[in-house]
Amino acid sequence: MKAAIITIGDEILIGQIVDTNSAWIARKLTHAGFEIEEMQSIGDDSRQIKATIDEVFARVDVILMTGGLGPTKDDITKKTLCDYFGSRLVFDGSVLENIRNAISGFTSLNELTRNQAYVPEDCTVIQNRVGTAPIIWFDHIGKVLASMPGVPHEMRYAMDNEIIPRLQAKYDPDAYLKHIFIVKGYTESALAMFIADFENNLPEGFGLAYLPSPGLVKLRLFARGGRRLPELNEQVKKLRDILGDAILAEKDIPVEQLLGERLFEKGLTLGTAESCTGGNIAHMITSIPGSSRYFKGSVISYANEEKENILHVARESLDCFGAVSEVVAIEMAKGAQKVLNVDCTIATTGIAGPDGGTEDKPVGTVWICTTYKDKCVAKKYQSGKFREANIVRATNNGMLQLLEMIEI
Repeated sequence: MKAAIITIGDEILIGQIVDTNSAWIARKLTHAGFEIEEMQSIGDDSRQIKATIDEVFARVDVILMTGGLGPTKDDITKKTLCDYFGSRLVFDGSVLENIRNAISGFTSLNELTRNQAYVPEDCTVIQNRVGTAPIIWFDHIGKVLASMPGVPHEMRYAMDNEIIPRLQAKYDPDAYLKHIFIVKGYTESALAMFIADFENNLPEGFGLAYLPSPGLVKLRLFARGGRRLPELNEQVKKLRDILGDAILAEKDIPVEQLLGERLFEKGLTLGTAESCTGGNIAHMITSIPGSSRYFKGSVISYANEEKENILHVARESLDCFGAVSEVVAIEMAKGAQKVLNVDCTIATTGIAGPDGGTEDKPVGTVWICTTYKDKCVAKKYQSGKFREANIVRATNNGMLQLLEMIEI
């Protein structure tokens, strides 16, 4: 079954907000067994909305839309869908009651909010249990169009609890089968060359997808159809044997979560000492729920004075070797281990850019030191000239370096 995703809103087209809804919906639909044919973002224009629906319905079975269901004048989706399906807006008392329940305790009902209780007469109305704008479902010559609010948490609740269960019940799509390998030690192209024979000999209907990030590649082996599970398991075993120790994990999780799981399993605590990454490693680690079980804190020693005063980096080390050096990285990591009273540390010091580099230490030079109890490893990494990319790369490399230490 083929599906399309349409997001509506001028604010998306002018870059005022980023459309995160489409990617989230696409992941959910894919896992539910639907094939995503396309994704589009269009403005708050009735003619454009109707023309897009007409064009897309010729290619897909399901259209999922978000946006334009609010109470203000620019929210035109409901009226436009009435025009498209030859319907009219009618008042729905159950929607009004849902609205009252949603706003109870923090605001009062006004005319604009009350108007959200008007819905297309010929649609199936699905109550929005976490907001005021109802979800609208049209069955159309064997196809479906469902329109959801653009507010991400409202859309996600509707997808998980209403839209996907209804779509699966209606279409009974083939299962989407996948197996994830997180692979270390290869660039995307090097990994593709290494497993080329395996990929070229995959059974028809199977595929490999590569998602690279600094220091690792997420490899997705996939097929459609629940009956092909034995074949998938056979291919997984073949690929596992080929990749061997390069496999970091076999589940779809970020490296910060993987590191956190290993730390918790081993009963270890972690702290960071960050210069060029400016606290980004701590941010990534604490983005994982439950990270307080193993993460103690961070020292963001951006200035040399803080390296000295808080982490007890020697002035002689800074004067003789410079802040971006192996010696300083080691002293930062060991200093953080004492100050934060932790088992493990990640320390970064480097030149993120776009300026500040020298001939000996160009932009993108980063020293990373990791400690694990009495063990200490310091490595120099060299990347490009772009500040954001350098920070992300140093963040990933620091976590991977520590992960490798504690896995030995």
